[in-house]
Amino acid sequence: MNCAACGRELLASEWRCPACGTPAGNVAPIRRIPSRRFGRSRWSSTDVIAGAATLVLLVALFLPWFGVSLGVVGFSVDGLSAHTYLYLVLVFGAAELGYLGVLAGVPGVARRIPWPHETLIGTANVVNLFIVLVAFANKGPSGIGWRYGAFVAVAAAAVAALPKAVVSLVRRVRR
Repeated sequence: MNCAACGRELLASEWRCPACGTPAGNVAPIRRIPSRRFGRSRWSSTDVIAGAATLVLLVALFLPWFGVSLGVVGFSVDGLSAHTYLYLVLVFGAAELGYLGVLAGVPGVARRIPWPHETLIGTANVVNLFIVLVAFANKGPSGIGWRYGAFVAVAAAAVAALPKAVVSLVRRVRR
């Protein structure tokens, strides 16, 4: 409880405010802030697939993408070091995961965004897929080979993009 006169927090055992002397009967109740619950139920199954695949894609950006082996010595480079434009994928992916987190934590946020939810997530994932495919194809001079990070990134970007793209296409065909 807080003192109604000065706002100081009072202990349950105090019958008078030690700061201003106001009797404890004149107290204002503490206002409770409504709690927000993280509701996974606000995600569709394609949101879960796209979110998980995007998380894998973000991790794959830091894995070895390209490399050269010279006998027992090898050298590899991650995707972000090889192609700085992959930072766009990092930004779009982080924004998508943040959006999905807000969508699950704040009810009604999808209604306040000017774009349809499927269009927003689907477009971000298709753009990510395009950028990852360009980076995958641009491995550099001969002798440089792909490493597992590039394959993981392509697969994750495809898995993230395809469910929303298929849902959007099916909805357009049904109209």
